[in-house]
Amino acid sequence: MKILTLNINSIRAHAESFIKILRSGEYDTILVQELKVETAGFPHNLFDEYGYNIKVFGQKSWNGVATFSKYSIEDATTGMPNYADPSARFLECVIDGRIRIINVYMPNGDTVDSPKFPYKMEWLHAFTDYIAQYQNSPEAVIIGGDFNIALQDRDVWKPANYVGIAIAAPAARTVMQSWLDSGWTDVWRALHPDDIGYTWYGYRGGDTVGKNQGLRLDYFLANNTAMQMVHACEIDSAPRMAPKPTDHCGLMLDIK
Repeated sequence: MKILTLNINSIRAHAESFIKILRSGEYDTILVQELKVETAGFPHNLFDEYGYNIKVFGQKSWNGVATFSKYSIEDATTGMPNYADPSARFLECVIDGRIRIINVYMPNGDTVDSPKFPYKMEWLHAFTDYIAQYQNSPEAVIIGGDFNIALQDRDVWKPANYVGIAIAAPAARTVMQSWLDSGWTDVWRALHPDDIGYTWYGYRGGDTVGKNQGLRLDYFLANNTAMQMVHACEIDSAPRMAPKPTDHCGLMLDIK
């Protein structure tokens, strides 16, 4: 099964490039973040012909996550069960009756001095508590999405530019590192231990892709059971290189 996670930065604004991904049929399951459309207004009519089941947890103008799969989508949970969140950031499903996938769009947090930063940290701590139940589960569990954390300085093209910025804040990095220390695997990093790879390139600053001025913000985490199924994990730059692109690359996970 090939799985893609992609922050689409508005499903309506970038529908054309997203449909190209669906039409290719390359991916069996696709996790989408930052839909920027409410659940009731999700444009199913644009995507129904491509053979994917779809679960949506949307929000007007902001946030929103959706999971597409050629396989069955069951046991769907919208919103983190242990955290009352006004934002649509969490969608958990069982795919094909055998893989539990948590699709997340984690809070950005702006700067460490912003009133948005405590919310980011609250969310991350609640997520820590929630995923603990799955770490040693015999069930294969994968967490994928836009984490809005650049875990290490090598995940930032110019670390000095991000001092005081929430995505590189030591407090946020510490929480994410605790997930790895407890046994979750950062799949791309595990398979590319010495590589520099970015999944986000801003629109400002000219050819940020060509200049390699990016951040690694998108991840797949796997528990021990799921990690035994992993075949490959690669950055898919095609969505960022589309004629009207999102600012994120895709991240591909291939599992047996």
